[in-house]
Amino acid sequence: MHSFEELSVLFKEKFDHKHFPPEPPTLYGPGNYFLTIGGKRIRPVLCLMSNELFDEINPDCYHVATAIELFHNFTLIHDDIMDKAPLRRGMQTVHAKFNEPTAILAGDVMLIVAYDYLNKIKALYIHKIIHLFNRTAREVCEGQQLDMDFENKKKVNIEDYIKMIELKTSVLLASSLQLGAILGGAGKGNQLHLYEFGRNLGISFQIQDDYLDAFGDPEKFGKQVGGDILSNKKTFLMVKTLEVANEYQLKQLSELAVSDNTDKIAATLRIFKDCGVDKWAMELKEKYISTALQHLEDIAVVASRKEPIKKLVALLVKREN
Repeated sequence: MHSFEELSVLFKEKFDHKHFPPEPPTLYGPGNYFLTIGGKRIRPVLCLMSNELFDEINPDCYHVATAIELFHNFTLIHDDIMDKAPLRRGMQTVHAKFNEPTAILAGDVMLIVAYDYLNKIKALYIHKIIHLFNRTAREVCEGQQLDMDFENKKKVNIEDYIKMIELKTSVLLASSLQLGAILGGAGKGNQLHLYEFGRNLGISFQIQDDYLDAFGDPEKFGKQVGGDILSNKKTFLMVKTLEVANEYQLKQLSELAVSDNTDKIAATLRIFKDCGVDKWAMELKEKYISTALQHLEDIAVVASRKEPIKKLVALLVKREN
């Protein structure tokens, strides 16, 4: 069994080459540029890890993992356009460095090349793989649309918000795991446990990310806290606060939303704490991570084979106990 770090190196060796032809450079250059920005590549490596839970890594798994990474980067390019984001991982986004029409086309062609990789896998698996891949791609688009819809709503209930996060973020983690399991020869029950493991892990990870943006240690978190508050972003904390706040607190939040007061972050955090959403978020995170780990526990393979995935969970979602 390989660790996440070892499989990351193996995947990097397979992935780090030119995925696009040289001509026209104005179309393919931006895609190559974006792929050099990097990232943790968690999703494709999870695909490899889930394959290895059941058998030696199927060579086709590298094709599927590559398709997953290309699809993920396609969504990021388009998300950055929609969010008008100038930077990603400290580098210029594609639309900022080039232009919006080029960024749209660069994302489109990246998705097309992802399907080229899926077409390389053996016929035995191809229908199941493409069916799951397509369903996931559609769900990610649904999640992104819901996210944009929520921007125009004054109030969003927490159940709808969790559904949006599930579609926008979690289903790709979940399907990456199930795709690897299919290629590892896993039975349907084990595949579904891996999918549910990934779905719950993804939600818990987003809760943690929202929490750290508000209450994290800037040195450990790697960036200044309160960015979501400054940009009036709807997060788990804000959505829940708007559900439970009293009239006076709601009035304060409404005033803070249009304020450029230097006290905006501190004042919003005080309301969060007064409403108890800091503790609520940590409890909700624990609920989802516990559910995820239970699904991992229920997978019918020797316990020692699950250790690399358990260690990755410990890194991704820091537990309180």
